Amino acid sequence: MMPDRAARPAATLPSGTVLPASLRHGRGAVDNPANRFDRQSVGAFDDGWESLAAFAELPPLATTLSRDATRSAISWNQSPDIGFDRAVNPYRGCEHGCIYCYARPTHAYLGYSPGLDFETKLLFKPEIATLLERELRKPGYVARTLALGSNTDPYQPVERTLGLTRAVLEVLERYGHPVSIVTKSAGVLRDLDILRRLAARNLVRVHLSVTTLDAALARAMEPRAATPSRRLAAVAALASEGVPVSVLAAPMIPGLNDAELESILQAAARAGAREAGYILLRLPHELKSMFEAWLAEHRPDRAAKVLSLIRQTRAGGLNDARFGHRFTGSGVYADLLARRFQRAARQWGLDQHTPLDTSRFAVPEEAKPQAAQLSLL
Repeated sequence: MMPDRAARPAATLPSGTVLPASLRHGRGAVDNPANRFDRQSVGAFDDGWESLAAFAELPPLATTLSRDATRSAISWNQSPDIGFDRAVNPYRGCEHGCIYCYARPTHAYLGYSPGLDFETKLLFKPEIATLLERELRKPGYVARTLALGSNTDPYQPVERTLGLTRAVLEVLERYGHPVSIVTKSAGVLRDLDILRRLAARNLVRVHLSVTTLDAALARAMEPRAATPSRRLAAVAALASEGVPVSVLAAPMIPGLNDAELESILQAAARAGAREAGYILLRLPHELKSMFEAWLAEHRPDRAAKVLSLIRQTRAGGLNDARFGHRFTGSGVYADLLARRFQRAARQWGLDQHTPLDTSRFAVPEEAKPQAAQLSLL
């Protein structure tokens, strides 16, 4: 049953609106930049008659839910930079509100802003499990590791109510399909029963994103995600149950959290992680101006330094979309970060990697087309 809050209409914020901090408490973005596909944009403007005063009287931004009418479950990609070719995302938009999230610009395809809209106007796919099962049953389907949560977090707060991620895992378990989960939520422990069974068949790996060990910095960058200590506790809990865990020190932001790289990997190894990865900060499309605005508000003392270092790793810009450079960057600073990661990963035994088993995939007898037809007789 759809929660009541899904029926409430979302307030519309003019593009470019910067709300008072009290009204966006617990949100990552400081504004709502214009959708890059719109031919016209509406901006907040003070005409001298206190026309913007009304914003100060608005209630804090609420999260609203809308049904996603998509008729497919699996998203496919051919990027040489990504280690998987298929993914399932039960949600669009993410309430965690991570200011650096590379998925924010995708909200523009829905007609929303990548800013506050991304973390307050969420879409959910109520039939995701049924659609996934239909696609797994297609003749000729060949199993490869499926990424769960490649675009937005599958365990963001709304998952506690809707349970769509768990429904997806139940399908994958029945079909013996390998899955790789990426999250920064301790909510993944809710599904420990399924994960334990999948792990026993070498069908799952959980990647916990740990961006920083500094709780105050995490609260500013990732306002509604689990605290760093809770994520590391989740790593320990999963590892103790035999579930393979990787920690992603991602994104590394030059001049902001990159000095913590070795400390994050050390903490991850001590918690029981077997593998680690990292990604250099990416700022595609609207994310450039959004991140600059966030720095100006939350870290004004180091904003210029951070932006300068980012440009040193992105061929002079704030983003470099070239394959082979998107995740690691280029230049002396990026090369040093890569060497630091490799050394720390070796030191803490986080360079282990065991491929998941794709040979266990099989369509259950009761789900095969002929079985369904016979059941009608």
